[in-house]
Amino acid sequence: MARVRKMRKTDLLAHYVEHFDDFDIGFRRAHAREVFEELQRVCHRQLLETGEFTIPGIATLKLHKREARSGRNPATGETITISKRSVVRARIAKQLKDIVIDW
Repeated sequence: MARVRKMRKTDLLAHYVEHFDDFDIGFRRAHAREVFEELQRVCHRQLLETGEFTIPGIATLKLHKREARSGRNPATGETITISKRSVVRARIAKQLKDIVIDW
């Protein structure tokens, strides 16, 4: 059985160029790249302003603040302090979950 390769950013951009080529609007790879870069900028801005960003039908991203904690260096076994930080958590949309469950 042939192994299916994961889709990369360039593959995704090529897919969108091919898809929108049917509409005769002159959609190019540079346009597709700009769409994704703008989505990233909007996501970044919304996470900083509101702490949440939703991509309808796909996922909701939420900013979560982790407090400082102690941990262990796996190489030496030494106890270390892990500083507080902000992380992004993703919650997958129900529509996407249902597709995967039925697959």
